[in-house]
Amino acid sequence: MIRLIQTEADLAEGAAHLARICPVWAKALPLIDPLPLRRREAGFAAMADAIIGQQISVAAAASIRARLETAGLMSEAAIRAATPDDLRAAGLSRPKARYLAAIAEAGLDWDGLSALPDDEAIARLTALPGVGVWTAEIYLKFALGRADVFAAGDLALQEGARLLYTLPERPGPTALRVLAEPWRPWRAVAARGLWAYYRLAKGREGVT
Repeated sequence: MIRLIQTEADLAEGAAHLARICPVWAKALPLIDPLPLRRREAGFAAMADAIIGQQISVAAAASIRARLETAGLMSEAAIRAATPDDLRAAGLSRPKARYLAAIAEAGLDWDGLSALPDDEAIARLTALPGVGVWTAEIYLKFALGRADVFAAGDLALQEGARLLYTLPERPGPTALRVLAEPWRPWRAVAARGLWAYYRLAKGREGVT
């Protein structure tokens, strides 16, 4: 059975697990309650969101997304019909415009992903142009609601973990995955908690 985050009750169950196993989480969670669901409809548009958000600020990603939506360029059919200049005019970099065009042409079975285990779904997504592990994990977490996907390569998660655990330096992806092991099977709830703690400490969002 694939564990999902679909409601606030699921978040509460995951948060209770974190508080039970770790005194640091037990102290922090009341400061960042309520955790956001951050769910979005599965499909091409959610993947486009993840592609847009690669390696740029949350504000910049939101601006580009709004321009694409205004231009009607958030569906596979619209992207296939668009020219590279159309996508560039909406603010996409040349590589991201190329990635979205290639993904729109790939004909991925978006509905079929929901039945796959996490590792298989990530493998299916990372076979697409421009989709690395971070992008695939973001998609699984937000679009498919997977409860134990983490995205350890996310800089805001790394910084959130440094702040939460008062670490001497920001943990890299490998170190963060080790730190996150005890948080299974609710690492996606922990990710929401780290992003929320990052927002509390920094005064800005670390993820859309």
